[in-house]
Amino acid sequence: MPLRESPLWIPKEEIKRNSNLSRFCQSLHKKKLLKYNENFNNLWRWSIKKPEIFWSEVWDFTKIKGFKGNKIIKKNSKFIKNIFFPNSKLNYAENLLPKKNNDIAIKFFSENGNKKEITWKQLNMKVGKFSYFLKKINLKEKDRVAAYVPNCIESVIAFLSVSKNGLIWSSCSPDFGIKAVIDRFLQIKPKVLITCEYYFYNGKKINILKKIPEITKKINSIKKVIVFPYDKSFKIKLSSGYINFNSAIEKSKIDLQFKKYKFNHPLYILYSSGTTGRPKCITHGSGNVLIEHNKEMSLHFNIKNNNKVFYYTSTGWMMWNWLIGILSSGATIFLFDGSPTYPYKDALIKLCSKEKINFFGVSAKYIDFLKKEKLNFKNLNLNELKIIASTGSPLVKESFDYVYKNIKHDVQLTSISGGTDVVGCLVLGNIFSKIYSGEIQGESLGIDVDIFNNKGKKVKTEEKGELVIKKPFPTMPIKFWNDTGDKKLNKAYFSKFKNIWYHGDYIKKTSNGGYIILGRSDATLNPGGIRIGTAEIYRQVENINFVRESLVVGQDWKNDVRIILFIILKDKKKLENRDVEYLKKYVKKNCSPKHVPHKIIRVPEIPKTKSGKIVELAVKKAIHGEKIDNLQSLANPQSLDFFKKLYKDKKLNE
Repeated sequence: MPLRESPLWIPKEEIKRNSNLSRFCQSLHKKKLLKYNENFNNLWRWSIKKPEIFWSEVWDFTKIKGFKGNKIIKKNSKFIKNIFFPNSKLNYAENLLPKKNNDIAIKFFSENGNKKEITWKQLNMKVGKFSYFLKKINLKEKDRVAAYVPNCIESVIAFLSVSKNGLIWSSCSPDFGIKAVIDRFLQIKPKVLITCEYYFYNGKKINILKKIPEITKKINSIKKVIVFPYDKSFKIKLSSGYINFNSAIEKSKIDLQFKKYKFNHPLYILYSSGTTGRPKCITHGSGNVLIEHNKEMSLHFNIKNNNKVFYYTSTGWMMWNWLIGILSSGATIFLFDGSPTYPYKDALIKLCSKEKINFFGVSAKYIDFLKKEKLNFKNLNLNELKIIASTGSPLVKESFDYVYKNIKHDVQLTSISGGTDVVGCLVLGNIFSKIYSGEIQGESLGIDVDIFNNKGKKVKTEEKGELVIKKPFPTMPIKFWNDTGDKKLNKAYFSKFKNIWYHGDYIKKTSNGGYIILGRSDATLNPGGIRIGTAEIYRQVENINFVRESLVVGQDWKNDVRIILFIILKDKKKLENRDVEYLKKYVKKNCSPKHVPHKIIRVPEIPKTKSGKIVELAVKKAIHGEKIDNLQSLANPQSLDFFKKLYKDKKLNE
């Protein structure tokens, strides 16, 4: 098939020759494993045909510290039971502390103007001291440490210290409400909670500590609370029993030992969106995460020692875990805490210019925002910016065009997609392939991605279908916490296609060899790229005394998604404006600002299946004017008429 259009970006020969990816290919050529060329598709096909050789070579090329062992994959007929590097041992934190000099390891910026930095020498010292402290308070291997923290240097120190000791980390960002935090941490029974006294967002100083008593009251496994300062003005008197993070470090010895753990020793627990109930606790292994992130940073993003990498994220998004993984390359990472548009709409781009950032990552929604504001950055010095990465939701064609016209004409704009489930990317960029407007460049090396129709058959180029993974890969979750017999895990990924990973993205491959993601296959809400489960909103809304029942869906709106909440009232005939405002404030307080519905509409009846389950997808189709299949499964199919009329009367087009 002919190419869709001219490429927006073509890699220069000099850049390709000097890239990590080129050096990797040359290494394979010297070992007579693969004939050298700069064809990414050939390399990807080889990587999925020879997974044992590929992942072994990635280990060596990215210089993982540890014992590799002589077996790369312990095979099993069941997809999820395949084990990578079964005899390997390593320490994750040791690999993320590759330098001990006075170069800057991390720089922190807050929207309120607060700045901090830490050298590699200081980072090693503080991790050594805090890990010693964690041992002194009798935390044992695989004990859980929960963190309710902003995106600060102290959060990174705590995480590396936890992983150094073989403990299991789990974090939530401070914009999550109390109940959302409890829904997550209660399931994993942490012994310690790490937090901060406050954080800033959109010009407001927001207290975190006042939420802690209610959290610890509900989660009685928490025996100690450790509090670190947001800035140097930290003078508050801690409540009885709380531990000062800085004092703990100052009074501790330095533990310089890095005990080695199994490759799939649990590293951290991330959380699903909570679509069908409480968020699932997705547990990832330390070596699994390390080798996948090393591969992505080195081979896909060409990140090298002393590069400057900035990804705008929070500690409640998997991209935070991903960003911290970049330390393994010896690059300096940049943390930004606060609103991306405060105090200036262009604050993040200006930071890239001032700090001479090489790699800048952000959500697609932020790029869309800059485009809508018609901001132009051609006069900024962005000479050092080589890659802009976008994720969270699909980056539309118009936003690609905007970046090249208004930010930088010769930047590699790499749209990436993966998820919390794999704590990495399935489709992403590379230094060999061209970039076409609206498209992700290609597949992730070593991961056998494909597109199936509903019958489990491979679709043709330019046909839409379901994103699947056909062979095991390192960053499969090692388990879901509290999931006896892997029942939840198998239901999440293997219930649609037998022994094939179903990822839940609706996608197509283009005639250019790139990918376009068309949205989630299920009913997960995705405003601004933040995955939100409907059940999280239901749990709050239906606690309100005048709400009998509710249903929430995402409405496609201006290249994004906005949340529409439908409710049945209890003992009231009219939905008042004050009721709407109360609902929004309640959801914001107990979940997060991203959970707040854009519209709240009273409905006479909510569609349900014969077994009593509400049918969000049918309502979503109705309000978009789409055909609704499988009406025979509904107990009350006539209830959909109300939603169809909303579309017909254009009542939601405001």
